[in-house]
Amino acid sequence: MANIKSNEKSHRQDEKARLLNHSFESRMKTLIKKAVTSKKEEDINEAYSCIDSALAKGVIKKNKANRLKSRLSRKVSSK
Repeated sequence: MANIKSNEKSHRQDEKARLLNHSFESRMKTLIKKAVTSKKEEDINEAYSCIDSALAKGVIKKNKANRLKSRLSRKVSSK
């Protein structure tokens, strides 16, 4: 742990952001798996929405969001 007050605050902020990002990634992965297994329209839309909101919040980058959506649509439409 840092000895400087500003570094301590920065460490607290980083840890908070890390936990939020981890929970967002986890929820996104869960919704994608649910959409692939069920193949229901509402589950697919919910997964797309979660991917878009992760992109908007800066949890993932634009290319990753597009890649996830593309892979999801391929998996759902293939079977």
